[in-house]
Amino acid sequence: MKKYLFLFVLLVSMGCQEEVDLPLATIDGDIPVIEGNWTDIPNLNEIKISLAQNYFDDSDATVIEDAEVIIRNLNSGEVIPFQFLSQFSIYKPLDPRRTAQIGESYELVVRWNGNEYRGQGEMLEPPILDSLNYQFQEERIFRDEGYYIKAFGKIPFEEDNYYRIRVIENDTLKNDRDDYLLFDDTFGVEFFEEGLELNYAFDEGDRVRLELFRMNKEVFDYFNQLVGLLFNDGGLFSPPPQNPDSNLQVIQGEGGVLGYFLVGPVLQESVQIYSQD
Repeated sequence: MKKYLFLFVLLVSMGCQEEVDLPLATIDGDIPVIEGNWTDIPNLNEIKISLAQNYFDDSDATVIEDAEVIIRNLNSGEVIPFQFLSQFSIYKPLDPRRTAQIGESYELVVRWNGNEYRGQGEMLEPPILDSLNYQFQEERIFRDEGYYIKAFGKIPFEEDNYYRIRVIENDTLKNDRDDYLLFDDTFGVEFFEEGLELNYAFDEGDRVRLELFRMNKEVFDYFNQLVGLLFNDGGLFSPPPQNPDSNLQVIQGEGGVLGYFLVGPVLQESVQIYSQD
């Protein structure tokens, strides 16, 4: 009898589910989102600045076009000014030949609307990226049939091992939430010498470029938290969504700032997929 009573109570409770909307903080005032990359690859060096939006706001972000943007070499004092390019909605260095140099530390300075925001990073040495190869694989559980690429290299560093891989397929960056390929040395780095397989099935004729970023820990943590936010489904057992911790600070003025300033080397390698018959 107790067994049937338990089942009855369970069925009644299932039939009385109520949707609960968790109260989320809303944005008070204009908070900039700064996304900065300063590397040794000229075309990757850019600063994007937009206004933060509320969690459920799916409208296009408002781009900030009138900020003063510079990067300062903290070792030499050299100042690198940026200009806004309206056709791309980004800020680029006035002199595109200026790039990050190994061993130097840099500071991003953004002045806008009476406020000043800053972030810093150190340019570390790059790891070694030897080659890319590929092999056709039959369909497997949870994996499609296709050509799978392995990256071979070496990570000779004992510390500051924080990396991100970006994959560009036929000139299109893979940029969904599953495409943030992050790794560190928590479980060692020997796997890179044995070949790191990319979890994508490519087709014959595809041209694939891999970009390997080495970054500072604060930026690595930012991307890790961003991935967690992107996979937050808002369910009962999901934590309340919150912004990733930024390595940017408000130096002058009021309000907050979101985003990141990435300083680091980038290794690039490309491969064209041909039939192996």
